[in-house]
Amino acid sequence: MTRYLLNVNGQPREAEADPDTPLLWVLRDTLGLVGTKFGCGVGQCGACTVQLNGVPTRSCMTPVASVGRKRVTTIEGLHPQGAHPLQQAWQELDVPQCGYCQAGQLLSAAALLAENPRPSDADIDGALAGHLCRCGTYLRIRAAVHRAADIAASAARRPGSAARKESA
Repeated sequence: MTRYLLNVNGQPREAEADPDTPLLWVLRDTLGLVGTKFGCGVGQCGACTVQLNGVPTRSCMTPVASVGRKRVTTIEGLHPQGAHPLQQAWQELDVPQCGYCQAGQLLSAAALLAENPRPSDADIDGALAGHLCRCGTYLRIRAAVHRAADIAASAARRPGSAARKESA
């Protein structure tokens, strides 16, 4: 067992694991962050997606030893109070049915919106390719990403908003 100091959701977290242990199991079993789900175990379904330095990454295929000092963001770290535009849009449009794939979908969508604040349908489909939703809510997922872009744009236009201050 090796001791790792990880940056998870903006906080230093210590974990002890074998170097080849998938990040997914360190997050869930060692750190108690169970929002990241196990789906297929071979990186095909997207349920285990987290962000490493803002890049969507399949945590079931990522050995903890490869994480190093990268920032790990899980669904718990997207916004602690659920106020991220994507979380708002997901609730507003009743996107999930079973909800199992949603954490991975949200983290990939967040990475897309960080890069492209006004994505097209094709951009969304490309960013979320490889995310399997067994309930088939793909059209609602796409609509929610568009709605989140609108929410973020509205917030940026409000006087005194953080986004507005950053662009000044």
